[in-house]
Amino acid sequence: MLKISGAYRGATAGAALVALVIAGWAAAPALAYAQRQNIENDMARCSSGTGPAIQVDISGFEGATGTVRVQSYPATRSAWLEKGAWINRIEAPVKLVNGKMSFCVPLPASGRYGIAVRHDTNGNGKTDLSRDGGGFSNNPPVSIFNLGKPTVEKAAVTVGNAPVTISISLQYM
Repeated sequence: MLKISGAYRGATAGAALVALVIAGWAAAPALAYAQRQNIENDMARCSSGTGPAIQVDISGFEGATGTVRVQSYPATRSAWLEKGAWINRIEAPVKLVNGKMSFCVPLPASGRYGIAVRHDTNGNGKTDLSRDGGGFSNNPPVSIFNLGKPTVEKAAVTVGNAPVTISISLQYM
């Protein structure tokens, strides 16, 4: 058995602690994305000078019932559409104006993000594939072949320090 002197053991423990602190500090920007905040739809947060945000204009509703959920994700392969990896979520009853709804999704910093939208037509909080609709930033096609999940490359939107506007047209299976 190898014996480690007390001084060496203390130095090793100290180095390990420093490594953990540095690793935690380096991971801090990634943790900024793990906000998982349920927020209200405040369209004023998409005005000029308010910082990074995406205004999401949604059309293609098959009916004016139920709820709509809008979620933002970091546009990375490890986070896109992963359970619990969303940044901000807005959920609201369907209230159409000229067949559309708009949402403002504030973001923590400039970067690449993806938006996922679900129209829960009966408002039961569950995904009913035969009834509910959905859509993604950049409107990639969804089908049973990709299980309704486009790649992050197809849905990524670049956002600077000012709000950008995107349009999503809902798709129903």
